[in-house]
Amino acid sequence: MKLILIGIIIFLASFLFAMLGLGGGMVYVPVLNWAGYDLISVALPLGLLLNGLNTLLALIQFNKKKLVDWKGGIFMAVSALIASPIGAITSKYVNQSNLKLIFAVAVLFAAIRMLRQANKKEPEQKAGLKKRIVISIIAGLSVGFLGGLLGIGGGFVFAPVLMALGYKTKEAAATTAFIVTFSSFSGYLGHVAEGDMNWPLTIVLVIAVIIGSQLGARFMSQKANPKMVKKIYAVVLIVIAIKFSWQPVINILNQ
Repeated sequence: MKLILIGIIIFLASFLFAMLGLGGGMVYVPVLNWAGYDLISVALPLGLLLNGLNTLLALIQFNKKKLVDWKGGIFMAVSALIASPIGAITSKYVNQSNLKLIFAVAVLFAAIRMLRQANKKEPEQKAGLKKRIVISIIAGLSVGFLGGLLGIGGGFVFAPVLMALGYKTKEAAATTAFIVTFSSFSGYLGHVAEGDMNWPLTIVLVIAVIIGSQLGARFMSQKANPKMVKKIYAVVLIVIAIKFSWQPVINILNQ
């Protein structure tokens, strides 16, 4: 019964996050941990595997509709991969509590901007390729570094950056899926040596992700309203901002 319930939650999360071009690791890992599975040996490696699988399968659907900017996305993806290990190494020297609070404010700002842009018309054209490449590299390095520093994927930041560069909502989600696939599988390979494969659990959740990701990506590419998607993005960003600011605020109040 527990396995079926987890499968349903993972399916719903896969549908939603595939639609947004995200993996869903922020849901997968806590759900598995809350269900009683060990964080290090099961929840983290399996969560990262499902995260990468979700975006990879969504990417197949997005590519069929020619929504992925491969040229712009590859620079952001590679930059994030380079910067993430540096952030991870630096993490032990930095006060993460204050940094998480600053990061939460920045994410909240992105959410507010997304809500304000939700009812506006989709942009007619993207910024020039050279500008997209430069900003993609800067964003990839900075978000990748922060992701490694704070132990997060950071994929939810890429879509707002891409939209600011003139990407339409669906193109931003599709290109984000491409970027997040890189980071998810690299993170999984980093944890797989410590992992303990629970095959019944893995098989059920992989099936849930396959179905959820295909339905979510297909809904996004064919039927989703850009205004609705931007509002969903904004809600996800607000939840993330609350998550990252909660403990730092509690610490400040207790001082």
